[in-house]
Amino acid sequence: MAYRLGVDVGGTFTDLLLIDEGSGETYRAKVPSTPADSSIGVLNGIEKVCGSANVDPGAITHVMHGTTVATNTILEGKGARVGLVTTQGHRQVLQIARSFVPGILAGWIIWPKPEPLAPLEATIEAKERRDARGGLVQELNEGDLRGKLESLRERGIQALTVSLMNAYANGETEVRIREIAEEVMPDVPVSISSEVLPEMYEYERAITTVANSYVAPVVREYLSNLDNEMKNRKVDAHLHILRSDGGLSSVEASRNSPVNVLMSGPAGGVSGALWIAKQSGFGDLLTLDMGGTSTDVALIQNGIPRKRRETTVGDVTVRASSLDVRTVGAGGGSIAHVPELTKALRVGPESAGADPGPACYGKGGDRPTVTDANVVLGYLPKELIGGEMQLDLNASEAALQTIADALSLDLKTAASGVIDIVNENIFGALRLVSVQQGFDPRDFALIAFGGAGPLHANALGKLMGAWPVIIPPSPGVLCAYGDATTRVTDEASRSVVRQFSEVSNEDVGSILKELEERAHISLDEEGVLRDEQSVEYEVDLRYHGQGLQLPVNFTEDEFAKEGLDLLRRRFDDIHTQLFTFALDAEHEIVTLRAIVQGAETFVAAGTLEEGGEDPTDAVVATTTVYMDNRDQEAKIYDRANLKSGNKIAGPAIVTEMDSTTLILSDHIGEVDQFGTIIIRPVGA
Repeated sequence: MAYRLGVDVGGTFTDLLLIDEGSGETYRAKVPSTPADSSIGVLNGIEKVCGSANVDPGAITHVMHGTTVATNTILEGKGARVGLVTTQGHRQVLQIARSFVPGILAGWIIWPKPEPLAPLEATIEAKERRDARGGLVQELNEGDLRGKLESLRERGIQALTVSLMNAYANGETEVRIREIAEEVMPDVPVSISSEVLPEMYEYERAITTVANSYVAPVVREYLSNLDNEMKNRKVDAHLHILRSDGGLSSVEASRNSPVNVLMSGPAGGVSGALWIAKQSGFGDLLTLDMGGTSTDVALIQNGIPRKRRETTVGDVTVRASSLDVRTVGAGGGSIAHVPELTKALRVGPESAGADPGPACYGKGGDRPTVTDANVVLGYLPKELIGGEMQLDLNASEAALQTIADALSLDLKTAASGVIDIVNENIFGALRLVSVQQGFDPRDFALIAFGGAGPLHANALGKLMGAWPVIIPPSPGVLCAYGDATTRVTDEASRSVVRQFSEVSNEDVGSILKELEERAHISLDEEGVLRDEQSVEYEVDLRYHGQGLQLPVNFTEDEFAKEGLDLLRRRFDDIHTQLFTFALDAEHEIVTLRAIVQGAETFVAAGTLEEGGEDPTDAVVATTTVYMDNRDQEAKIYDRANLKSGNKIAGPAIVTEMDSTTLILSDHIGEVDQFGTIIIRPVGA
């Protein structure tokens, strides 16, 4: 038998899902993450999940991995020393950047401008120039360039970026500079903008290619170590890495273009949520992925996740496709504190992480966290991960007492305040992907996952007015579900910058077919048959004279029927949704893009036997919870014993191996045939 493995590395836990490719049967595991070297946690997880499933690791044929290695490299400032080659006269491209300062007016006064990933002293100018159509204006002075490259080599750069003016239209000069650089510094990897991002806008192309160089050595080392160690442990499987846009790429593609995996981790959760939602019949969703360190939220409309053409990590924004996931520093490990100056309770973004973790983990942590507040309020049982982790109530109470004393409140009121504030922080992130994008959250269901998501989902459903609240089976490892069920993806793009009046349907269709063929080739190399590959087109449009551009998606059949009229209408609709108006102006194509995907992975959606409304058989204990400003009695249910049709009246706690679900008073959770818990207010 052959098996497929999904792996998601989080800040606190590493989740794994093993799929029998023949039957679709699944096995799951959760192990502590190892921040010093994420591959150790991955390998520990492989050993555990194979042991529990009684499967030989050698039977695993594919490993799909969502990783935060590239993200953390930028956030922690631990990337390569990057050298940059620009066209003469454009040496300060990264310093000039774009005129955006956070913090409105105060930002101009107090915002410290971040240091570019490639410093000015490591930036050199090439004497060359091409025009906007790619024509040669000034031939490259190779002798001058060699001397400048030798000076960069003496500075000890670890990666080199080449980003020249108008290289998106013709990359021949960049290719030649790479050849010269490989002669001068053969051990230094070179990224060229005409391959990483063959699109217009000089700064965006430069920063994206520099970011690619910055994270490349770290990502390459991590992938090599993981691949080698897997083989040493007899796991001779194809390793795939989750892309920021929710697709999969090969190890080689990730090594060459690591900028495309900057948001690899959060993308898995959105893919997993989409898979679950399809089973239960929901197409419009707000996703809530709450882990130990942070919470990721996204919006899915008509079964399609929202995407954006920019990926932001810390202070760095690059031009690379990603799911529109917004992250807030609010997780189970987020630390609560009361600043001496304001005496106002704050929660996060600092996190206790996996080591030492919350006080209740008993690993030496003594600072109050969101998890400790949930323990004090009675929302968490005494055991986690199927009894493998015991929680220390006394340690949680001692940690939260520091907050209570600072606020002159009783212990449970202080703990309740911690939960309220972390929920408000997440509420703000959910508004960014809904209200700010022109969507009414009341038109969407809220699906919650991650280790901590189901604990907070019911309360966030109340804040958003988003019903029902959906708790999928195995919510703590749903990101691994997403990783395991994601499709191999690649894309090809080209900037053209033409008004609609300057092109015909045939012109655009011809370019799209050419880009499609380029994208097909990488999937061919991965062994994906052509008849298993599907194609989607995307075009970046704007009104002529407008700086803003918006992506519009469409299929080949749709374009064949309506051509440019389809693009015009869809762009106007999107513009109206975002800004409440459309202009009677000429439309202009900026960039054309073809996206090719492989076939979906089969995973069996297990069903439960019918059990009627009474969930009594699943009750394992009765406990006391602090809710609605008072202590209340609540029943604890074992999710494994719930049956289809069971209705769980709140307040109630539902436990399982990888997560805990809290149902508030005056709410009911109904179990559907797939084991998903659907929570609604009483009488809704």
